[in-house]
Amino acid sequence: MVGGFTVSATIIYFPFTYIIADLLTEVYGYAKARSVVWLVLFCSMTAGLVYSIAVALPPAPGFTGNDAFKAVLGQVPRNLFGSWIAMLVGGIVNDYIMAKMKLLTKGKYLWTRTISSTIVGEGVDTLLFYFIALYAVIPSGMFLASVLSGWLLKVAVEVVMTPVTYWVIALLKKAEQEDYYDTDTDFNPLIIR
Repeated sequence: MVGGFTVSATIIYFPFTYIIADLLTEVYGYAKARSVVWLVLFCSMTAGLVYSIAVALPPAPGFTGNDAFKAVLGQVPRNLFGSWIAMLVGGIVNDYIMAKMKLLTKGKYLWTRTISSTIVGEGVDTLLFYFIALYAVIPSGMFLASVLSGWLLKVAVEVVMTPVTYWVIALLKKAEQEDYYDTDTDFNPLIIR
Protein backbone atom coordinates (compact mmCIF):
# COMPACT_ATOMS: atom_id res chain seq x y z
CA MET A 1 0.00 0.00 0.00
CA VAL A 2 1.27 3.45 -0.95
CA GLY A 3 -0.86 6.36 0.19
CA GLY A 4 -3.95 4.15 0.31
CA PHE A 5 -3.27 2.67 -3.14
CA THR A 6 -2.61 -1.03 -3.65
CA VAL A 7 0.43 -1.23 -5.93
CA SER A 8 3.45 -3.39 -6.63
CA ALA A 9 6.82 -2.45 -5.18
CA THR A 10 7.91 -1.27 -8.63
CA ILE A 11 6.15 2.02 -7.94
CA ILE A 12 9.19 2.95 -5.82
CA TYR A 13 11.65 2.99 -8.71
CA PHE A 14 10.00 2.23 -12.03
CA PRO A 15 8.66 5.70 -12.87
CA PHE A 16 12.25 6.94 -12.85
CA THR A 17 13.23 4.41 -15.51
CA TYR A 18 10.71 6.05 -17.84
CA ILE A 19 12.09 9.49 -17.03
CA ILE A 20 15.58 8.22 -17.90
CA ALA A 21 14.22 6.70 -21.12
CA ASP A 22 12.68 10.08 -21.98
CA LEU A 23 16.06 11.75 -21.39
CA LEU A 24 17.83 9.24 -23.61
CA THR A 25 15.29 9.50 -26.42
CA GLU A 26 15.10 13.29 -26.29
CA VAL A 27 18.85 13.86 -26.34
CA TYR A 28 20.30 10.84 -28.17
CA GLY A 29 17.35 9.52 -30.20
CA TYR A 30 15.18 6.43 -30.44
CA ALA A 31 17.93 4.03 -31.60
CA LYS A 32 20.12 4.73 -28.54
CA ALA A 33 17.16 4.43 -26.17
CA ARG A 34 16.08 1.19 -27.86
CA SER A 35 19.60 -0.21 -27.36
CA VAL A 36 19.35 0.56 -23.65
CA VAL A 37 15.97 -1.21 -23.45
CA TRP A 38 17.55 -4.33 -24.97
CA LEU A 39 20.60 -4.09 -22.64
CA VAL A 40 18.36 -3.84 -19.57
CA LEU A 41 16.35 -6.81 -20.83
CA PHE A 42 19.52 -8.88 -21.26
CA CYS A 43 20.73 -7.97 -17.74
CA SER A 44 17.36 -8.84 -16.23
CA MET A 45 17.28 -12.17 -18.06
CA THR A 46 20.74 -12.97 -16.72
CA ALA A 47 19.57 -12.18 -13.18
CA GLY A 48 16.51 -14.40 -13.70
CA LEU A 49 18.72 -17.28 -14.77
CA VAL A 50 20.88 -16.84 -11.67
CA TYR A 51 17.78 -16.80 -9.42
CA SER A 52 16.45 -19.97 -11.04
CA ILE A 53 19.77 -21.74 -10.53
CA ALA A 54 19.86 -20.55 -6.90
CA VAL A 55 16.41 -22.05 -6.24
CA ALA A 56 17.37 -25.34 -7.89
CA LEU A 57 20.58 -25.79 -5.90
CA PRO A 58 20.44 -27.77 -2.66
CA PRO A 59 20.64 -25.65 0.51
CA ALA A 60 23.81 -25.38 2.54
CA PRO A 61 23.98 -27.78 5.49
CA GLY A 62 22.29 -26.20 8.50
CA PHE A 63 20.41 -23.58 6.47
CA THR A 64 16.87 -23.66 7.85
CA GLY A 65 15.34 -20.95 5.69
CA ASN A 66 15.33 -22.84 2.38
CA ASP A 67 11.53 -23.10 2.20
CA ALA A 68 11.21 -19.33 2.59
CA PHE A 69 14.05 -18.82 0.10
CA LYS A 70 12.27 -20.99 -2.47
CA ALA A 71 8.89 -19.37 -1.75
CA VAL A 72 10.30 -15.92 -2.45
CA LEU A 73 12.62 -16.68 -5.36
CA GLY A 74 10.34 -19.37 -6.77
CA GLN A 75 7.93 -16.65 -7.87
CA VAL A 76 10.74 -14.73 -9.50
CA PRO A 77 10.62 -16.44 -12.92
CA ARG A 78 6.97 -15.50 -13.48
CA ASN A 79 7.58 -11.99 -12.20
CA LEU A 80 10.70 -11.63 -14.30
CA PHE A 81 8.97 -12.93 -17.43
CA GLY A 82 6.17 -10.45 -16.84
CA SER A 83 8.63 -7.64 -16.26
CA TRP A 84 10.64 -8.57 -19.36
CA ILE A 85 7.65 -8.46 -21.66
CA ALA A 86 6.21 -5.37 -19.99
CA MET A 87 9.51 -3.49 -19.95
CA LEU A 88 10.34 -4.35 -23.55
CA VAL A 89 6.94 -3.43 -25.00
CA GLY A 90 6.28 -0.46 -22.69
CA GLY A 91 9.81 0.89 -23.14
CA ILE A 92 9.73 0.65 -26.91
CA VAL A 93 6.26 2.26 -27.03
CA ASN A 94 7.45 5.09 -24.75
CA ASP A 95 10.58 5.76 -26.81
CA TYR A 96 8.68 5.57 -30.11
CA ILE A 97 6.08 8.10 -28.98
CA MET A 98 8.79 10.43 -27.64
CA ALA A 99 10.74 10.33 -30.89
CA LYS A 100 7.74 10.66 -33.22
CA MET A 101 6.21 13.48 -31.17
CA LYS A 102 9.54 15.33 -31.22
CA LEU A 103 9.34 15.32 -35.01
CA LEU A 104 5.68 16.36 -35.00
CA THR A 105 6.25 19.22 -32.54
CA LYS A 106 9.56 20.22 -34.17
CA GLY A 107 11.24 19.83 -30.78
CA LYS A 108 8.82 22.07 -28.92
CA TYR A 109 6.50 21.25 -26.03
CA LEU A 110 8.74 18.71 -24.32
CA TRP A 111 6.20 18.24 -21.53
CA THR A 112 3.63 16.91 -24.02
CA ARG A 113 6.13 14.31 -25.23
CA THR A 114 7.27 13.14 -21.80
CA ILE A 115 3.80 12.95 -20.31
CA SER A 116 2.06 11.47 -23.37
CA SER A 117 4.73 8.82 -23.88
CA THR A 118 4.57 7.93 -20.20
CA ILE A 119 0.78 7.68 -20.16
CA VAL A 120 0.85 5.16 -23.01
CA GLY A 121 4.16 3.40 -22.22
CA GLU A 122 3.47 3.01 -18.50
CA GLY A 123 -0.10 1.96 -19.27
CA VAL A 124 1.10 -0.83 -21.55
CA ASP A 125 3.88 -1.77 -19.14
CA THR A 126 1.67 -1.85 -16.05
CA LEU A 127 -1.12 -3.81 -17.70
CA LEU A 128 1.24 -6.40 -19.18
CA PHE A 129 3.21 -6.84 -15.95
CA TYR A 130 0.17 -7.25 -13.74
CA PHE A 131 -1.53 -9.61 -16.17
CA ILE A 132 1.53 -11.85 -16.72
CA ALA A 133 3.10 -11.74 -13.25
CA LEU A 134 0.21 -11.18 -10.86
CA TYR A 135 -3.00 -12.39 -12.47
CA ALA A 136 -4.56 -15.05 -10.19
CA VAL A 137 -1.86 -14.29 -7.60
CA ILE A 138 -3.58 -11.27 -6.08
CA PRO A 139 -7.33 -11.32 -5.42
CA SER A 140 -9.38 -10.44 -8.50
CA GLY A 141 -11.13 -7.58 -6.72
CA MET A 142 -7.75 -6.02 -6.02
CA PHE A 143 -6.34 -6.67 -9.51
CA LEU A 144 -7.99 -3.82 -11.46
CA ALA A 145 -7.51 -1.36 -8.60
CA SER A 146 -3.82 -2.29 -8.45
CA VAL A 147 -3.34 -1.84 -12.20
CA LEU A 148 -5.09 1.53 -12.28
CA SER A 149 -3.51 2.93 -9.14
CA GLY A 150 -0.03 1.74 -10.17
CA TRP A 151 -0.41 3.33 -13.60
CA LEU A 152 -1.79 6.60 -12.23
CA LEU A 153 0.93 6.91 -9.59
CA LYS A 154 3.67 6.26 -12.18
CA VAL A 155 2.23 8.93 -14.46
CA ALA A 156 1.93 11.31 -11.50
CA VAL A 157 5.66 10.90 -10.81
CA GLU A 158 6.39 11.88 -14.43
CA VAL A 159 4.20 14.96 -14.12
CA VAL A 160 5.75 16.04 -10.81
CA MET A 161 9.28 15.43 -12.12
CA THR A 162 8.72 17.40 -15.36
CA PRO A 163 10.66 20.49 -14.19
CA VAL A 164 13.61 18.29 -13.19
CA THR A 165 13.38 16.47 -16.53
CA TYR A 166 13.52 19.81 -18.37
CA TRP A 167 16.57 20.87 -16.35
CA VAL A 168 18.48 17.59 -16.88
CA ILE A 169 17.69 17.51 -20.60
CA ALA A 170 18.93 21.08 -21.02
CA LEU A 171 22.15 20.22 -19.18
CA LEU A 172 22.70 17.08 -21.26
CA LYS A 173 22.02 18.80 -24.56
CA LYS A 174 24.48 21.55 -23.68
CA ALA A 175 27.19 19.24 -22.30
CA GLU A 176 26.89 16.69 -25.10
CA GLN A 177 26.20 19.21 -27.87
CA GLU A 178 23.47 16.79 -28.95
CA ASP A 179 19.78 17.17 -29.75
CA TYR A 180 18.92 14.24 -31.98
CA TYR A 181 15.92 14.19 -34.29
CA ASP A 182 14.88 10.77 -35.59
CA THR A 183 14.29 11.84 -39.19
CA ASP A 184 16.12 8.86 -40.74
CA THR A 185 15.74 6.32 -37.91
CA ASP A 186 14.64 2.75 -38.50
CA PHE A 187 11.93 2.31 -35.83
CA ASN A 188 11.97 -1.50 -35.97
CA PRO A 189 11.78 -2.48 -32.28
CA LEU A 190 13.66 -5.74 -32.89
CA ILE A 191 16.91 -4.03 -33.86
CA ILE A 192 19.24 -4.35 -30.88
CA ARG A 193 22.02 -1.91 -31.81
